[in-house]
Amino acid sequence: MRMRSLTPFLLFAALLIPSAPAHAAPEGSYRWVTPVVGWAKFSDRLLYPADSLKDAPLFGLRIGRSFQENWALELAGAYSPTKEAAYPDRDVTYMNGSLNLMYTPARWKAGDLYFAAGAGYSRRKAKDFTDLHAGTFEQAIGWRSWWNDHSGIRLEARNSLNMANHRWERSDKSDLHFLAGLDFVFGGKPKDTDGDGVPDKKDKCPNTPTGAKVDATGCPTDADGDGVWDGLDKCPDTPKGATVDATGCPKDSDGDGVYDGLDQCGNTPKGAMVDAKGCPTDSDGDGVWDGLDKCPNTPKGAKVDADGCPTDADGDGVFDGLDKCPDTPKGAKVDADGCPIVVTEKETELLDTGMIRLQNVNFETGKSDLLPESKPILDDIGPILRKWPQLQIEVGGHTDSRGTQAKNQALSEARAKAVRDYLTQKFPDIVASQLTSKGYGESRPIAPNKGAANMAKNRRVEFVVLNKDVLKKEVEKRKLLQK
Repeated sequence: MRMRSLTPFLLFAALLIPSAPAHAAPEGSYRWVTPVVGWAKFSDRLLYPADSLKDAPLFGLRIGRSFQENWALELAGAYSPTKEAAYPDRDVTYMNGSLNLMYTPARWKAGDLYFAAGAGYSRRKAKDFTDLHAGTFEQAIGWRSWWNDHSGIRLEARNSLNMANHRWERSDKSDLHFLAGLDFVFGGKPKDTDGDGVPDKKDKCPNTPTGAKVDATGCPTDADGDGVWDGLDKCPDTPKGATVDATGCPKDSDGDGVYDGLDQCGNTPKGAMVDAKGCPTDSDGDGVWDGLDKCPNTPKGAKVDADGCPTDADGDGVFDGLDKCPDTPKGAKVDADGCPIVVTEKETELLDTGMIRLQNVNFETGKSDLLPESKPILDDIGPILRKWPQLQIEVGGHTDSRGTQAKNQALSEARAKAVRDYLTQKFPDIVASQLTSKGYGESRPIAPNKGAANMAKNRRVEFVVLNKDVLKKEVEKRKLLQK
């Protein structure tokens, strides 16, 4: 008979349990009201009026308030219309009330397990009989599962121990309550399962990692677009496209100061200087990167060693690659091209006398046009002038006495200028300001103007050093070098 009396409650509980939602408990301090229904299994040994009471449906109400995360106080009241077991026609009213301390040791997404204990009062009332009153000691175990922040369901099994008046040690008569109810919650904070500040009901990204910043919909933000959420990103201003580590900080595998992902030359040698793209630079173009180049101003075209310094295999002071005579004998004096300096007869004449005199530079008769056979002669003079750029040279034109003096003066000026123009055009590296031209006509003969041989001597071109003091210093310096 007692098993049959439990059947309605078990069926009711079986219907509720599958519908229990997967939602965590409300948060913060909140209150609730819970209407309950269930089944009361009364003690067989607590007789009223003459026998025990029949097991019967139970109705009640709970009012509670949480005051810490796992603790709460609850007022519980219950009412059951039952009958005396031996006298089924005798109606008995059962009432119970208690104040309980509730403790929830564990919470899961599917629901909360709780225990409760408290003190209360029970009353049994029948017509024409004196009411039976008793203090109670309440113990309960239950399960609460939540649909949302404001409602859920509850299942509970409660033992209500009736306390014997003045003889508490003999209290052994308990009533059992099996209850199910609906919790209606007031107050509290909206549920925020992932703790991102956006309530679950508005949170479109419910599994946000702890510490990540979110937008109004609860979804993590990533201001610099590096794939690490704001709030977790220790380097929040990473340039777009840079590769980052797990903390959101850019990586620089080759240590050149340009982040991976932006570095177009990812294997730069350590110490090499790079441009904005992360590629090594080579300012002097010698094939050794800046930063590793110990001779950063190598002339273009010079060969260098592994350190970027120019080599000079023959030791003549002109770098390999620029040396046009790479096998110069040791100790030989060389020119700017690295070739041995050969002092010609004309150069010696210039250095010794301060002048080069040419009597075989010929022109068309009565004109200033150079004859072809004169050009090779002048071609020998050009390298000498180019070799001594510090000397100021006057190109002087001289004639014999044939013809008028005025005509000879004009002709000598034109011929001197023609020689100067030829040399500066043939040898562009001769600075034009180094050479001046002047005609002397027949005014400075070096032989009497009688006879063909003497007149030929007077028809000449002379290259005369004007700054004799500079010439003197250069000659002295040359003598020191030759010692």
